[in-house]
Amino acid sequence: MCLIIFAYRSRPRYRLIAAANRDEFFDRPTLPAQFWDDAPHVLAGRDLKEGGTWLGITRQGKFAAVTNFRDPASIKPDAPSRGQLVADFLTGRVSAATYMEKVSRIGHRYNGFNLICGDPSDLFYYSNRGDLRRLSPGVYGLSNALLDSPWPKVLKGKKAMEAALQHKGTALEEQLFHMLADRKTAPPHRLPQTGVTPEWEKVLSAVFIQSPNYGTRSSTVIRFAQNGWVTFVERSFNGSNHPWLESRFSFLLPSKAKKR
Repeated sequence: MCLIIFAYRSRPRYRLIAAANRDEFFDRPTLPAQFWDDAPHVLAGRDLKEGGTWLGITRQGKFAAVTNFRDPASIKPDAPSRGQLVADFLTGRVSAATYMEKVSRIGHRYNGFNLICGDPSDLFYYSNRGDLRRLSPGVYGLSNALLDSPWPKVLKGKKAMEAALQHKGTALEEQLFHMLADRKTAPPHRLPQTGVTPEWEKVLSAVFIQSPNYGTRSSTVIRFAQNGWVTFVERSFNGSNHPWLESRFSFLLPSKAKKR
């Protein structure tokens, strides 16, 4: 995944809202979001090449997402899959704090990554190019550098999230999907320098990436409401401007269901 904008306990109505784009080569085999056959409590898309995922939740309220840290000069061809970091947390039983401490000890084995793990009450961020942090309430943006790096699309996404939070329900959802569909690239003087060519840097600067063989494969909006309802909506693409599949899921967290 290459962009995630999220609001964590920043408004009374919602405990966590995330809006994310996954960018990948179009020929990489992928399953759209669904509850997994081998882990029925996990809701996520799946990378069929490595078996991991880029973003997912569980029926118990776990949330996790990963982005690559763009550093082409330091790529290790035999490094383990970064998508497995998300899958292992979602399918496992340990707390986010315990899991992230473990990941921070073995992070050097992987190519560069950013990992967000937790639930709507306790959220952590770790990069193997930075430090482990327990996050405070607020609006955050993450792309292919450290959390809240001032890349144009990160700043644009955070501003759009702040505006979307003035709405609720499907209106909020559509505002976020509108942000995720932004195909405008950044001007040359605002492009980061990450080790790729200036031409490719420009292509990658858009929120929604388009190129012949690589681009945004899916857009996802997740809402954890204060009342315990969770809504997960994924729109899948494959080199097209229009979604060819929308997957929508909604459920009540167990702790809230027991009180009813």
